Amino acid sequence: MDEHTRDPTVEPPPGNPTGWLASAGRWEHDTLRRATVHGVRLYNAGAFHESHDCFESEWYNYGAGTTESAFAHGMVQVAAGAYKHFDFENDDGMRSLFETALQYLHGVPNDYYGVDLLDVRTTLTNALADPTVLDGWRIELDGERPEARPGDYEHAERLE
Repeated sequence: MDEHTRDPTVEPPPGNPTGWLASAGRWEHDTLRRATVHGVRLYNAGAFHESHDCFESEWYNYGAGTTESAFAHGMVQVAAGAYKHFDFENDDGMRSLFETALQYLHGVPNDYYGVDLLDVRTTLTNALADPTVLDGWRIELDGERPEARPGDYEHAERLE
């Protein structure tokens, strides 16, 4: 764990997902969890650009070839693909981004930092053939599908 990814204000999860160090009572990378919480909530509220920014800012904390980097980079692609689909009606662009996301997310644990990545990968795969599966779909985090709060938008704004 690198000290630059620590933040003692990040809360514990309701369960024991990959990334949570139960024996130590903390996240392996607190800032990755913070980016994940903000990024998922913003995605679920349809704020795809802001969600992208949350994951992108964290992606740069990790070296190529790490699970952390693959996860953050994959989630950047998920948000960018949704942005292409919903904001630009560009399903070819969405497919390209989702194919890349699936490559990055391949092999990342299904419960990584609280995200249900099995559901994410399944939905992305299905969207390649039928983009309408994205309509109403929300990313699951800690067993819920949370939506953005004012603090999530404030966090994304500080990243710019």
